[in-house]
Amino acid sequence: MSSLISTPIAPTSHTLLKPNRNTLLRGDSLLPKRLSCTRTRSSSTTRALLSTTKESVLKDFHERRALKIISGLQNLNKENVASVVTAADKGGATHVDIACDPDLVKLATSLTSLPVCVSSVDPAAFSAAVEAGALMVEIGNYDSFYEMGIVFSPEQILNLTKETKRILPSMTLSVTVPHTLSLPDQIKLAEQLEQEGVDIIQTEGGKGSSPSKPGVLGLIEKATPTLAAAYAISRAVKIPVMCSSGLSAVTAPMAITAGASGVGVGSAVNKLNDGVAMIAEVRSIADSLSLSTGRHIVSEKNTLRL
Repeated sequence: MSSLISTPIAPTSHTLLKPNRNTLLRGDSLLPKRLSCTRTRSSSTTRALLSTTKESVLKDFHERRALKIISGLQNLNKENVASVVTAADKGGATHVDIACDPDLVKLATSLTSLPVCVSSVDPAAFSAAVEAGALMVEIGNYDSFYEMGIVFSPEQILNLTKETKRILPSMTLSVTVPHTLSLPDQIKLAEQLEQEGVDIIQTEGGKGSSPSKPGVLGLIEKATPTLAAAYAISRAVKIPVMCSSGLSAVTAPMAITAGASGVGVGSAVNKLNDGVAMIAEVRSIADSLSLSTGRHIVSEKNTLRL
């Protein structure tokens, strides 16, 4: 029988957001005028850089062409993660999603220039991963918890979201809406998450689908729950929706047609045992979304400019 996970409240002290204890630096009125101006300019520059980074990370979502390859929330196998990241990079993906571990982030950023997203259900873990180079954080990829009989309530997800926003207010944030909720409840939660300032809503459903047919029919059956969620949620919120879980080259284009701004693919890639096969699978999905064609056109334009 499923039980609700009890998520601890993250500590208030975080590496990226440690309050300045120096009373002389608590307010601009206590600072020399020159120092106050310098601090203001520095703060403005930081906000501008964070805004530019977020725009860059979300660009493919706004263009409805994002393809995120997922290695798995609890996959700490460096060799497998390296293979998944390399496949994403060489296969034509736009983002890569890995476990929330600073060492894995450093490994990933050494292998690709794609934006690295880290997934966790512990907001306190995000700061170290962001320091290591992650450009996006995600509350989601719950599949491994379902296997342990653990599900997440809307209240828990909202609390996790609020805590993450408190810790990293300017970071690009994606939150997965559990397929264990009814579709009306998924829509309601998505609307609440949008109000909390979430940047991307991710859908799921592959684990809850048991195809009865082989081949293409089976692939479509498997993707039905997440496609239905993407269709319904994308019409209820204004922020991008990422359709994930149980997708393939056959069903990825259906997700975009249903209203998604991008697709997330995990087991179809990370369960393969061969790096070449991983690259081929990512390439197949990218081709189904016409991503490689778009990149080829951009490349040609850049060449002509030179």
